[in-house]
Amino acid sequence: MELVVIGEGGHSKVIREIIRSKSDYKIIAILDDKYDELTVINDIYIGPISSAHLLLNRMNHLKFVIAIGNNEVRKLIVAKLGLSKECYISLIHDTAVVSTSASIGDGTVIMTGTIVNADAVIGDHVIINSGAIVEHDSQLGDYVHIAPRATLTGSVIAEAGAMIGAGATIIPGIKVGEWAVIGAGATVISDIPSYSTAVGTPARLIARAMFV
Repeated sequence: MELVVIGEGGHSKVIREIIRSKSDYKIIAILDDKYDELTVINDIYIGPISSAHLLLNRMNHLKFVIAIGNNEVRKLIVAKLGLSKECYISLIHDTAVVSTSASIGDGTVIMTGTIVNADAVIGDHVIINSGAIVEHDSQLGDYVHIAPRATLTGSVIAEAGAMIGAGATIIPGIKVGEWAVIGAGATVISDIPSYSTAVGTPARLIARAMFV
């Protein structure tokens, strides 16, 4: 399978390693807006993100993954490109443990050492980062990012665009509203409103986030 990686920052490095670890996947292009035009370097297309449609016209079998950690930017790129859901591929690292009853959305990336347990529902363009745990019956909306070593215990809901910081823990049954931010190492024991930021143990609200 030939893949186009969108983004060339640090997060992209990790995603490219996942792709290269799979013998039946090949990176055909890396697109980032730091480039002005589409060129070929070492047999890989390099160019701006807008080149996606040109590449699809040439090779309509291509699959895409957005390798950018920022939730808002991923959403903006998806909207700007307007590609069908079928154009995006989900990537799961070989060391991840994903229940057969879990549902994984399009364009989602599940990284090394993660656990996604029974009946979890994961939306589109989600990042479940290294060593994170998403326990049974949890639900993650589109564009959620679960940072390294964060733990979502059973039946947690993280709505669209929520950012769960590294090492954070969310107890069972809690709801984190859309585009909310949970700080690194926080312990969340009550629902967190949309567009807000919570930090600490137990987590407390410190800000209202900018509307996305």
